[in-house]
Amino acid sequence: MKTTKPKPRRRLARPSRRPRTGSPRPQPPLVAIVDDNPDVCTVIASTLKSVGLPTASFTNPVAFVDTFDPATCACIVLDVRMPHLSGFEVQQTLIHRGIDTPVVFVSGHGDIPMALAAIRAGAVTFLEKPWRDQVLIDAVNEAVALNNERRAARSVHDALRTRLSGLTRREREIAIEVAAGRSAAEIGRRLGLSRRTVEMHRLRAMRRLGVHSSTELTRVIVEGRTAGLIQGEQT
Repeated sequence: MKTTKPKPRRRLARPSRRPRTGSPRPQPPLVAIVDDNPDVCTVIASTLKSVGLPTASFTNPVAFVDTFDPATCACIVLDVRMPHLSGFEVQQTLIHRGIDTPVVFVSGHGDIPMALAAIRAGAVTFLEKPWRDQVLIDAVNEAVALNNERRAARSVHDALRTRLSGLTRREREIAIEVAAGRSAAEIGRRLGLSRRTVEMHRLRAMRRLGVHSSTELTRVIVEGRTAGLIQGEQT
């Protein structure tokens, strides 16, 4: 009697895991906490982390100023009275460096003149200890939103500057003339150029700026003038 060996079972291939595609999730904005009292730093950090805001704490204001990177921070929670460098001095140092990261001042010794001085210097708000958690959270969220608006505005400004810097001197000159509402014939007479040459430079300017009409070209020039990127060239 013949016996047959059982056929080996085929192992089912497991589906390979596809790598995740798409851009990574944006990280929540970092909040810097600067207070010489480590317990206060811990309390503030705990409150903000409870709503998903990562924090970094600094008990030495001098070290904070030396290492601060505005590209990684959306808000500074800053104590007023600290040794070696006060909160106001920290704020002024950053301002002199051209850093406009929004500041939320906190203090256990606040008064009206001090609060007014902080606001005039650009602080989002001034909180006097002790404060309610929600008041702190609202103030920081307001500062983060303000920081996002400033970054977006800077991004638009930088993109516009890059576009305008791509123009040659003649293309820029003719683009400004077009934005002033002048026809190719008028521009040619003013600049001593043929109408054909004016049209050629206008089209090149439009192509470099990524626009498709004289109306769009005019809008870019107006935006550039409003942003201070075109000065002394009003004709």
